[in-house]
Amino acid sequence: MRHPVRLVALIAAAAACLSGPALAQEGTKLGLIDSSQVLERSAEGKRAIAQLQAADKKYSDDIARLDEQIKQLQNRLSTQRLTLTAEAATGLQLDIQKKQTDRQRAIEDASRDIQDLQVKTLNRIQEDLIPLIEKLREDKGLDIIFDLAKPGTVYFDPAIDLTEELIRRYDAMKAAPPAKK
Repeated sequence: MRHPVRLVALIAAAAACLSGPALAQEGTKLGLIDSSQVLERSAEGKRAIAQLQAADKKYSDDIARLDEQIKQLQNRLSTQRLTLTAEAATGLQLDIQKKQTDRQRAIEDASRDIQDLQVKTLNRIQEDLIPLIEKLREDKGLDIIFDLAKPGTVYFDPAIDLTEELIRRYDAMKAAPPAKK
């Protein structure tokens, strides 16, 4: 089980060794953005957050209404238990179970709908931002832009990508006959 961890560490170390000197020689210029701050502080981000909050409130209100209906049915069943016929009590219990099932489905639907809305909204904002980030990178003469809010790069200059060279060297290393001791 430790072998995959070692392999990943070896690959990361090899990439760092190969890319470190090359990046330093070329004077790679880095930039940082914080997409969470863009979302929280931009006018469009604030609108998107308000839209998500409004949708969440609507779903919460719908579930609260179902909770109230369930509570009323349960109160009715408990206060009238002695005066209800067996058939009426069974009918109320079935109504309660149906409302509880409706509530569970509403929670699942709301969760799915909110998640879909969130993904669509964030994707739309990201599509808007990418050309701006690329223009900012160009204006500032940057090679790589990192996002503080999530791992990875937002943009990188393909000229500094050493993946192909690493693959060639790795293939060459594996193709070479083993050194004799």
